[in-house]
Amino acid sequence: MPPPLPDDLVAEDLDIGARAQLKTLTKDNAEFVAKHMAMASRLIDENPELAHEHALTAARRAGRIGVVRETLAITAYQLGDFALALRELRTYRRITGRDDQLPLMADCERGLGRPEKALELARSVDAATLETPVRVELAIVKSGARLDLGQPEAALEELRIPELRRDKAFEYSPALFASYAGVLEELGRDDEAAEWFALADRAIDALEAALAPGELESIAITTERIEDDGEATAEESGVPLESDVDDAAQAGDDDAKAAEGTDEAADEHVEDVPDVEAPADPEQVEPPAAPVQPAAAAAAVDEAEPASEEPAPHGDALFADALFGDDLIEDEDEDQDQEPERGGDAR
Repeated sequence: MPPPLPDDLVAEDLDIGARAQLKTLTKDNAEFVAKHMAMASRLIDENPELAHEHALTAARRAGRIGVVRETLAITAYQLGDFALALRELRTYRRITGRDDQLPLMADCERGLGRPEKALELARSVDAATLETPVRVELAIVKSGARLDLGQPEAALEELRIPELRRDKAFEYSPALFASYAGVLEELGRDDEAAEWFALADRAIDALEAALAPGELESIAITTERIEDDGEATAEESGVPLESDVDDAAQAGDDDAKAAEGTDEAADEHVEDVPDVEAPADPEQVEPPAAPVQPAAAAAAVDEAEPASEEPAPHGDALFADALFGDDLIEDEDEDQDQEPERGGDAR
């Protein structure tokens, strides 16, 4: 018997991307499945057992829909049923042809006590073909598998990826920073570990303070909010992460270097700088021979540059795609028939 649904629940409570995958079902069945999947999403953290029941109910009515199989896999993972989660993720991958849940599959192998298979599975796909958040998750899982095998140095190397940046923070940065700190601690490098743990905490605080619900973008981990000019998204380029006064001083040095090429022209004829508005502040308007003027002109040029930047594409919504962006369970007899053909995934 399916678990009860609250009276105020509607099919539209399910993420629109997940609902789109239910269009192959009849209208009534799609509404039934959508409601139970919405409940699984609502309860996944506070009551994973009940969330799993809702996911099972949806899977019995829509076992050939990828996002349904994915949802069941994630609820099973939350319960620690790694065998079921891995089976459902294999089916999801077969239905959709997507590798976005590869990190979770590899972590299921770890949960089953098979770190070697976790590493083998992680290496089965070129990491460069994965989206950045997925690639970071996969690196974290591979690092964990190395620790399982008693290889802390190799675990640290797995985390030394381009996304491990101290100067910028993205939505995946807190987990990456914390994982890196954990491996450093395992190696006995406590001072470095404490530094990275602190950086992870600051990233979490900054994300909570600066990100609107469901919004994905990078932010600056600083003592004050840095506003985006709207020309290029932070998801693409991030925002400078200033951890101390030295970082700010270094940024000033970079600005001075950028201004060197325009010093002579600005000294002679400030008005010759193309497409630059005169500064509104009277203190910045000085005679051409004044030494302060070149920096002001260079700053004005720098302000004009972001207009050429292009917006970056946004990825999937945080957790919405992880829980509902793809697929889940088929009938029990179907899984038994299909399991041998995906046996290679767990090697």
